[in-house]
Parts: sequence; structure tokens; C-alpha cells
Amino acid sequence: MLRKLISGAAIAPFIAGAGFAQEPAGELSELELREIHDRVFTLDTHVDIPSGYATHALDPNTWTRLQVDLPKMRAGGLDSAFFIVYVGQGPLDEEGYGVARARAEETYQAITRMVRANPERIALATTADEVEAIHESGRLVALIGIENSYFMAENIEEEVPLWAARGARYAALTHFGNNQFGGSSNPNLSAGDPVEDPGLTDLGRRLVELLNDHGIMVDISHVGPQTSLEAIELSRAPVIASHSGARAVYDHPRNLTDEILEAIRDNGGVAQMVAFRGYIRPIDPGLTEAIAELRTEFGLDQPGGWEQSTPESRAQYQERMAQLRSEYPDATVSDVADHIDHAVSVAGIDHVGIVSDFDGGGGVRGWDDASETPNVTAELLRRGYSEEDIAKLWGGNVLRVMRAVEAAAR
Repeated sequence: MLRKLISGAAIAPFIAGAGFAQEPAGELSELELREIHDRVFTLDTHVDIPSGYATHALDPNTWTRLQVDLPKMRAGGLDSAFFIVYVGQGPLDEEGYGVARARAEETYQAITRMVRANPERIALATTADEVEAIHESGRLVALIGIENSYFMAENIEEEVPLWAARGARYAALTHFGNNQFGGSSNPNLSAGDPVEDPGLTDLGRRLVELLNDHGIMVDISHVGPQTSLEAIELSRAPVIASHSGARAVYDHPRNLTDEILEAIRDNGGVAQMVAFRGYIRPIDPGLTEAIAELRTEFGLDQPGGWEQSTPESRAQYQERMAQLRSEYPDATVSDVADHIDHAVSVAGIDHVGIVSDFDGGGGVRGWDDASETPNVTAELLRRGYSEEDIAKLWGGNVLRVMRAVEAAAR
């Protein structure tokens, strides 16, 4: 049985600082809320990492500028996370594939360094059973996800087995812009992508088959609606939407329609509802403009801007950003829960989960880094979810899907 190795006393200061839910959940006291969070195994399915990760410049074993590092995970009782091998969409040519493949390799090596440097604190899991065993040992759990399979070029017969052996346990078919596998939820119209999602290509269909064969979950986040439905229908294993919202709650192209939520349910999969401000509610145009100006002022609107900035500059930027968010209406944990409520009403409690997209743009007031994770549990309890329900949302459903995908692999 999964157990949380963190005391209520240990997280109390962070809960207070994060704005832990003030309204009681029924007759539960704050102490009882904390105890429930301690018992529930928590799995975040999407955490991005930057360049220079797990080096002298950025050590995740210390308190860092990142929303997720090992101390913040411990402080907030976030037990496990998928760390992401991400590449942006580039040209569908040899040069573009080469640049993307190098970036994917760099990110994978960074995740590997992080795990190898801290074996007493975190370990890599490649199966659901390993997730449970590592958690029982008292360590944090790392998993690997792929965001955008574009870097695999047309070499998927070799790349998929390689990444399966390396421990990747989900792979998103696309990102922003259509690629060699299918349509994106956000096609690149300036690059000639059609407005309508063209669906899976023949190579995309083969990719789905190979992911099934090698025990890697097919991820439909960032994937166009037609491509998603075709991938779900084709997959002989449950799929995952690793970081999406509910489109009926907020009409954004990145979010899942009720039709797709129902298809995920019927497929046995899981839809992870994301805490990304811009995907879950309208953002005040004044805030968007102010953030853009702030990024320009600090030189963060240029590639590599953050990495080239000084620690003092970063601290000033974060302070100014926090001030801006306090001046404008902000997305909150309650907004995230609205998406969870809707997805559960459509797909059922067994097919919905929770995800941050931290360090990739994610975060809302009340859950803006891993140390604030208990606030999500508190909000769900306030809305009447049982501890059993919350355990499913926080990781139980993903582990079920992982086991089904493992069983379907040849």
C-alpha cells in the first residue's frame, strides 16, 4: 500500500504560507486535512526542466528558482513526478530533426544526472510496481515523459525501443504545430499548417502501434481533436492526456472537448487537468501586456535569456511578477478544481487526474510551486471528494493506466 513519509507538522509552515483552504471541508479540522494529504500518494504528470538542470548552476537537490525541486517536493508532499523530455516543433527536415534530437538528448541526460546524484532521495521508476516500491522506500519517484515525438524524425523503429529502454513512459504525438505524425491542437498557420486537423499520418499510426508495443502511454495533450480521436481508437492500450483542461469550462484549443473526454473514458485512459493559468480561465489583457513588458525589460523575451541572467536579476523579476499577479485577477486552485469537476462529470472519477505543468508555464494562486501541493487536496475535500476519490485523482488512476499499458505491450 502506498504511504506518505511526511508529517503534518513538517508541512504546516508551507500550508500557512500558501493560503491553505480557509473553509473547513465538512467537519474536518485543518489537522485532519493535512493527515489525509499525508496518506494520499501524489503524482504530478508534467514537470519541465530548463537548460543547465542538474549542474553546478542549477542543483535540484537545493531550494532553487524552479517551481519543482527536491526540497519543494518534500515540503509539499509531492511524492512523484514525470520529468519531461521536451522539444519545440521545428522544420520537418534533417536539420530540424537533428537540432531537436540533440535537445532531447540534453534533457534526458539532465534527468539522469539528477537521479544519479541523489540516489538516497529520488529514484527512477519504469513500471507502476517500481513507483510503489520506491515510494515505500521513503524516496521521491521520478518518471520520464516525452513532450513532442517530433525529434524521433522518421526513425521511430529505432527510437521508440531506445526511449522505452531509457524509461520513458509516455510520449506526446505533437506539440505546437503539426508534425510528421499528425495534427496539433495549435497548428502553425504561418508555416502552412491547415486550419482543420488532418488526423494521424501513416507514420503517426505506426508510432501509436510502436508505443503500445513497448509499454509507453500514448499522450494526446497538445494533439489536435481529430488526431486525438484517431489515436484513441487505434491504441490497444489506454491513453493519457498528460496536461490538458476541459474545453467546456474554458474554450481554449489546448483543452479537451467532452467528446474526447468520453473517448478517453471508453478507452480506459486518464485525462490530467492542468494548473496552467492561460488554459483554465480568461487572463486580464492588462496582465498579459504587463508581463510581456516585464520580460522585455529583463531580457527574458530572447532565447537563453533566463540562463544568461544573474541571480539578482532573477530575484527582482520574480518579485515584480508576484506584484503584478497581486494587482490583477488571477487563476486559483478553485479554477483548477472547476476543470476537475467537469471532467469527472463527463468521464468519471476513474479517468481524471491532476497535473501542474510546473516550470513549463504552469501554476495558479495557491499552487504555484510544489511546496503548495496540499492546497489542491484541501480544495477537493472542500468540494466533497472522498479520500478514495482524491487518491484516484492524485495518482491512482495514472498507475492503473500504466499497468494496463504494461500488460498490452508485446
